Amino acid sequence: MMKRYRDRGWAGRPLRPEIVAAGIVSLLVWTAFWPIPATGSEEPADRPNIVLCMADDQGWGDVGYNGHPVLQTPNLDLMAREGLRLDRFYAAAPVCSPTRGSVLTGRHPNRFGCFSWGHTLRPDEVTVAQLLKQAGYATGHFGKWHLGSVRKDSRLSPGAMGFERWLSTPNFYDLDPLMSDQGTVVRKHGDGSIIAAEAAAEFIRDAVAEGRPFLAVVWFGSPHSPHRALEEDRNLYSDQPEAVRDFLGEITALDRAVGLLRRTLRDCKVQENTLFWYTSDNGAIPQGSTGGLRGRKGTLWEGGLRVPCVIEWPQVIDRPRASDFPSGSVDILPTVADVAGVALPRRVLDGISLRPLLEDRLADSRREKPLGFWVYRENGIATPSEKILADLLAEQSGERRASPPPEDESRPTKQYPDDVFPGHAAWLDRPYKLHRIPGKDGRVTWELYDVQQDPAETTDLAEKYPDRVQRMAQALEAWQRSVLRSLNGEEEQ
Repeated sequence: MMKRYRDRGWAGRPLRPEIVAAGIVSLLVWTAFWPIPATGSEEPADRPNIVLCMADDQGWGDVGYNGHPVLQTPNLDLMAREGLRLDRFYAAAPVCSPTRGSVLTGRHPNRFGCFSWGHTLRPDEVTVAQLLKQAGYATGHFGKWHLGSVRKDSRLSPGAMGFERWLSTPNFYDLDPLMSDQGTVVRKHGDGSIIAAEAAAEFIRDAVAEGRPFLAVVWFGSPHSPHRALEEDRNLYSDQPEAVRDFLGEITALDRAVGLLRRTLRDCKVQENTLFWYTSDNGAIPQGSTGGLRGRKGTLWEGGLRVPCVIEWPQVIDRPRASDFPSGSVDILPTVADVAGVALPRRVLDGISLRPLLEDRLADSRREKPLGFWVYRENGIATPSEKILADLLAEQSGERRASPPPEDESRPTKQYPDDVFPGHAAWLDRPYKLHRIPGKDGRVTWELYDVQQDPAETTDLAEKYPDRVQRMAQALEAWQRSVLRSLNGEEEQ
């Protein structure tokens, strides 16, 4: 009999010391205005292939290797045993679209107005796909897009943002989904994770046959609700409550899709020089597990931001390792650009290259740039994938004209005040994490946690370390001002 699983949670206690954020910490806001040359010296033939996988709503504890007593994730567990496990990896935001935008750009999503789910990229953002395509890589996107339309004529489709090959959906997907095959709607059959992985595998085989390095971005739609798993996957959890069987089954199917991709790399004899990066877009949903961390999806507590992350690159990561170096989804573009030997875009980046970490030559456990998080107060935008694609399918069959979704202008049309910081924000400067929590009355509550010693954020240290709070508050405000400048279009391009 399998053990029933019950997640745990903690409640926090707000304190409110007054902090006046004096001075300017401009050095943090930053030299990244200027182009940063890649440090790699690889010839094109030596450049690694890249596979970037991302789950949808898989929490920190929703993997076997992080101690879930029921969930079966053998492929992810194997990656964690054989590759590099990042135990303090953070989504840039506690919901999906913003984090996905951070992966493509290396920037906090508020910089380009992707405040919440359903918000989009801006057409003038520079993506990792565009950078690698210009460098000769084959580029493909498979699965959930959620950063703009998947119409062929959209300025925000995967194709417009640098992907040569794409089979994508506007939002999450599971069984028998409608998908956009480079702008043409098709009905696929089977589990959505497997469908995306099979399309990516075909793309990989084609790229290898052509002798081209490749970037395959595979964004799963699981385990986002509503949950619908194949019967074979539900049956693995027959002794679990009915309410979670489909949820657990979706993750196991997702894990099987990961195994399919890894097997494809081996069959194509390219696994040694392929950087395979797996993570999730935000923390756990109610059916899932935070692994004991505070908060869930939608919050800036650890349970809403810390996500599973494993990386394989056998040619470089030649022994199993685990690291608690603080890193996040904003680091993906700088890292990929570095290892591929391409220059970074001329704009503010929030991420850093993790290449020294991958190569096991990281001398300092502190980041050169702390990680900032900020939930700007903007509502999400509904993007019902099946309906959007059904309308587009009807248009393609001549039944009726579908209304294309509104899309952001290349340059911002709305200006945001640069001295107002609405919404919960946090600043992670290891080992401390500072929370800035505005109240309804306009007053700000500050909470400070040592998340290395207290990952569940149970003991507020703000009163104990007022000077540290003030220093971190100043740095956070300087970063927020930088974000607002980007949001208002006031940065080098």
